[in-house]
Amino acid sequence: MSAGKKWTKKEIRRFADELSAVTVSVNIVVEAKQKILSLGQVEKLLRASKKVAVGDCECRTRVRGCDAPLDVCLYLDEAAKEQIKKGFGKEITLEQAIGTLKRTNEAGLVHLAFADKGKQDTRYICSCCSCCCHCIVGMQKYGFNDSLVSSEMIAVQNDDLCDDCGLCVERCHFKARRMANDHLVFDAKGCFGCGVCLTSCPQDAVSLEKRP
Repeated sequence: MSAGKKWTKKEIRRFADELSAVTVSVNIVVEAKQKILSLGQVEKLLRASKKVAVGDCECRTRVRGCDAPLDVCLYLDEAAKEQIKKGFGKEITLEQAIGTLKRTNEAGLVHLAFADKGKQDTRYICSCCSCCCHCIVGMQKYGFNDSLVSSEMIAVQNDDLCDDCGLCVERCHFKARRMANDHLVFDAKGCFGCGVCLTSCPQDAVSLEKRP
């Protein structure tokens, strides 16, 4: 796919300054960070919302760095009303929202929850890729890890079950998994617990656990 307009360091810093804490399903608040959520955590947020809308991903529409699906950004409650009024989103049912969530998981996308500065309620949930998303680009290119994202989970590796097939390496957006001498190497410090690797592992060698 042809490249579009890339994110600059200044633009990514602006996003970090405007977006703040979110309350996740277990009522843990992470200050001044976007939250990386697992598939199950996002589904809980959707079921707790009274109104959900879907719209095109701003990042992939702008950058055009991959062929991942566009119509996957989910807006909750007041944000859903705003996006529908502006013509940028359309209301969908809970079943349709969960279907969108499963579709993005199959595409290997990472779920990020966002809230406005100074507020706790999640406004929207993006399904992100490492080539287009301003948050992940900010982490990998500019080292904005602490100010941009956080996760309470980690994808733990069971080496006894792993057969070193490498499928999880292909799906990891944070480069926490790599192959070396035909063996899988897992960097726990680089893992953000999105669970994308877990859903692709044919040996069930990956499990999500609370981060120590």
